Amino acid sequence: MPPEPVRLGRKRPLPACPNPLFLQWLTELRDQAAERGQKTQYVYQKALGSLKKYPLPLRNGKEAKILQNFGDGICKILDDRLEKHYRENGEGPDTFFIIYHTHASYQHSTAALCQAARPPSDAPRPQGDGGRRKREYVPQKGSGGHAVLLTLYRQSLVPGTKGFMFKNELQTEAQPLCDKSFTVPDLGSKYTAWSSVTTLIQKELLLKTHNPARYSLTELGLDLAERLHEEEKGRVAITDVPSVNVPSSCICCSGPADVVPASTTWAPSQGSASRDMDQAQRSQTVDVDRAAKGVSLSPGSYDIVLCVDFIETTGGKQELVKELQRNGVNFDIRKLHVGDFLWVARERVTPVPGQLRPPPGRELVLDYIIERKRIDDLCGSIMDGRFKEQKFRLKRCGLHKPIYLVEECGSAGAHLSLPESTLQQAIINTQVVDGFFVKRVQDVKESAAYLTVMTRHLEKLYQVTLSSLCAAEQSLEKASCSLMSFNEFNQGAVKNKCQTVREVFARQLMQISGLSGDKAVAVLEHYSTVSSLLKAYDQCPSEADKEKLLSNIKYGKLKRNLGPALSRTVYQLYCTQGPLS
Repeated sequence: MPPEPVRLGRKRPLPACPNPLFLQWLTELRDQAAERGQKTQYVYQKALGSLKKYPLPLRNGKEAKILQNFGDGICKILDDRLEKHYRENGEGPDTFFIIYHTHASYQHSTAALCQAARPPSDAPRPQGDGGRRKREYVPQKGSGGHAVLLTLYRQSLVPGTKGFMFKNELQTEAQPLCDKSFTVPDLGSKYTAWSSVTTLIQKELLLKTHNPARYSLTELGLDLAERLHEEEKGRVAITDVPSVNVPSSCICCSGPADVVPASTTWAPSQGSASRDMDQAQRSQTVDVDRAAKGVSLSPGSYDIVLCVDFIETTGGKQELVKELQRNGVNFDIRKLHVGDFLWVARERVTPVPGQLRPPPGRELVLDYIIERKRIDDLCGSIMDGRFKEQKFRLKRCGLHKPIYLVEECGSAGAHLSLPESTLQQAIINTQVVDGFFVKRVQDVKESAAYLTVMTRHLEKLYQVTLSSLCAAEQSLEKASCSLMSFNEFNQGAVKNKCQTVREVFARQLMQISGLSGDKAVAVLEHYSTVSSLLKAYDQCPSEADKEKLLSNIKYGKLKRNLGPALSRTVYQLYCTQGPLS
């Protein structure tokens, strides 16, 4: 082959993007994954970065495998889309490749490149600086982002609104508008509909401030939410179905019902009337269950259901769930703010004619809750302080029979950072001092077997009338027990909820070595805040009296004294001006 003739003069600039089709398709894949909250969005983002740095054109997706972050899956997707592009536009690989290697003028090459890269729809095209004209982000109907935007906009239309919403109330109000759960991920995934909130914040549609977080719409988000709201109204106006107001008597079978907000009452389209009515009922039932004053479940009207925290189903932890399925256990995967397993009594409900799903049954939490610990996880929680905090939260959760389920893990427990005697002492203290029931098993199968036996046992044990705490105060029936609703329990166990001064003071005291939860409660009974404790110190006549102020406080079942050593430590912590010695 004769050598190419030497071309004099300055080098002609290369096109902004030598592979615009691949760039466009990868961008679309990344945006779709981000909208669905999938982790593959980061894989596509890395592949995009490698593609933008590559200065030569690629004939097909297989050639892109030489680039970093391009695997077999991405290359196959690109080849499939390229083949589809050739069928729709009547081009072939040769013409696609010649576009970039022709020695015609630069203007002609750029024009041909843009013509080849233009998709059938009016999509953004590459610009001269290598960037893309930004396409407006619009979340899909039924997605978490769509539901959050609509909920915040409808809340802003209410007169006298505060202009923001907290996470819990935003999730509750937006859930009827979303196809996925905001709190519980799908089986095998750790992403929920709430994951799309991160995308809304990145797109500058949502503003997150304060702690606890407050969510509000930005100017861009308000404009987009208003358009989405108008589209919803326009979609509804197409049909001739009259407006339907759900009466309060359809929301709950007993007890007073809240009024349906104006934002959740609209004229449903013909295809979605049943679904919208069902969603409105579901959202209202949540509120009714939380505020119900007379929930009572008679024997035979409820089922015992095991609730499994969703963390126990992610990250390769599916073996336990599979064992429960083999054993025929009736379980439900949820987000639990404290504990890993608990049981609820769920009311049996019958389907309502004309509704897609039966109304959700009311639920009361049984008195048993389980915290599951592998022996290596127990070791790590002792070292970082989680062990003490988790026991304290389990004691304060409102359930009276906490259980620690400890898995030995066989050979995995032989390589630990704490000696075995320390772990044995921690387990004994949990049972003897803290009053927990400790069950020790060998592996996951034994854990599943224990949960199965406990479920069967509770089904026989709770053959009585169950009632909520408020109803039990008015009931004198002997064969009954009082329980709390699941929503009341789970919201009361939120870890990062707004705390009172008394609760913050208790957590401060518990950071002191040797000052357990029982001792902190005893101190709080005498001095509920830091301010009251400091005033008591100011009234002491001498330093010795200040150091001994807390020494005679009684704590625990045995009513032992707090002791002079801890009393002196607390005094030094709150009254020493400089660093502690």
